[in-house]
Amino acid sequence: MRLKAKIFMLAAVLVIAATLLSGCAGLKEVEISGLKELKPGLQDLWKKFTHEEEDNGQSWFSSKETIYFWYSDETLTDYINSAAVAFGEREGVRVLPVLCTESEYLEAIDEATLHSGQTPDVYLLSNDLLEKAYLAGLAAPVQDPMELCTEAHFPKAALDAVTYRDKIVAYPMFYETGALVYNQTYLEAWAKQQAEKAIVNGESGDEETDTGEPIDSSELDEEAVAAKMLEYLENAVPDTVDDILNIADTFDVPEGVEGIMKWDVSDIFYNYWFVGNYMIVGGDVGDEEENIHICNQEAIDCLTVYQALNQFFSIESDIVNYQSVVQDFIDGKIVFTIGTTDVLEKLTQAQEEGELAFEYGVAKIPDVSDKLQSRALSVTNGVVVNGYSEHKTLANAFAAYLTGECAATLYERTGRMSSNKSANTDDALLQVFFEEYGESVSLPKMMETENFWLQLEVLFAKVWNGEDVTALVKELDANMALQLEGAR
Repeated sequence: MRLKAKIFMLAAVLVIAATLLSGCAGLKEVEISGLKELKPGLQDLWKKFTHEEEDNGQSWFSSKETIYFWYSDETLTDYINSAAVAFGEREGVRVLPVLCTESEYLEAIDEATLHSGQTPDVYLLSNDLLEKAYLAGLAAPVQDPMELCTEAHFPKAALDAVTYRDKIVAYPMFYETGALVYNQTYLEAWAKQQAEKAIVNGESGDEETDTGEPIDSSELDEEAVAAKMLEYLENAVPDTVDDILNIADTFDVPEGVEGIMKWDVSDIFYNYWFVGNYMIVGGDVGDEEENIHICNQEAIDCLTVYQALNQFFSIESDIVNYQSVVQDFIDGKIVFTIGTTDVLEKLTQAQEEGELAFEYGVAKIPDVSDKLQSRALSVTNGVVVNGYSEHKTLANAFAAYLTGECAATLYERTGRMSSNKSANTDDALLQVFFEEYGESVSLPKMMETENFWLQLEVLFAKVWNGEDVTALVKELDANMALQLEGAR
């Protein structure tokens, strides 16, 4: 490698590191706050290539076209830095990542755009904030130089999530959604029990009777039990909530199992699938004010089923949380739970550390019943090009690079699930989450309904604790109508 190229790579890394050290609070200029801690030789190198003039009257660094990439998720740091260096070296430009940990992230981007010498040219943003960003001029329709934003590369749910007023205003990068996680070893034990009962009761077609006495499996033909067990196992993964209740009614659980199913009933993200197909807020794209349907019989029926589950599973909503539920699953205390994409990394780690001693699987979230469909909630984080950027072409190119070429290594390096269809195709469990994502409903973008989720979470809590379902749904519907009317 030529000396100049080596120096460029070193200097680029120093810029990235120093930028991250500076944070973004009250940003006026990106200060190189870590410079004084560098060794004298590196300080001299830094100063030489940031201040020394060349023949053209410009510093070597300032001759490069530069864009600033903002993000708020610290787990992405190494991944973003690597992508920035690789893209910069290939294209002969500079991409400077800025980690912003401000609680008011979009407001910080707006502040930096209006009052800083380093405009955030491109940045990561959750899809529910895209209307706010677009109306503030902070989100420009994508140029899509690689024709990436099509259903050939992303599921419709991803494209809907980054669409506002019929314009794609971000490149889908990664997502979060939920799926059913199950203990495969327990399901095999259940299937064997059902096979043994079926054989003992005969194949006459009469209704099976359970005397409550344990079956002496030693007296049964092993091959017949194995064949019958496979029949039950093929249908063991539940398609509906009723299937889960059937397992709860018929499974003589092993010692240590405290319940058939447990999930975080206090968090709307893990509850929304009950009503996701029938409570419509803004349509699939999430920006249609006229497409809001909250109070309908199907939604009420789904919530009635949800309320009845409290009698079967007795989950205490005031003390349960996602972390404790995942730990209960790892400890073998439950058969089923609802997990988000991060659960696979937790289960893999527990297995490697010897804490998890069973096989597990992932399935799509079951329907509420054979007549009531479920639909999971999802959040998509997209790469947005700032409408005020003076480097939109370069910003679009980097956004396409991040969400296209870099998609394959995103999960491996960060634990975040790429929205790109080309990623994780060889991992069956990750593909289940991706299939669920493809059929999910995104958080809506409308600012008028931004507290809908908080109100819906309160509704779920009241329903779980036995309050009148119909009255609660009507109250929520009236509140949302009032908010929309007041915003007009």
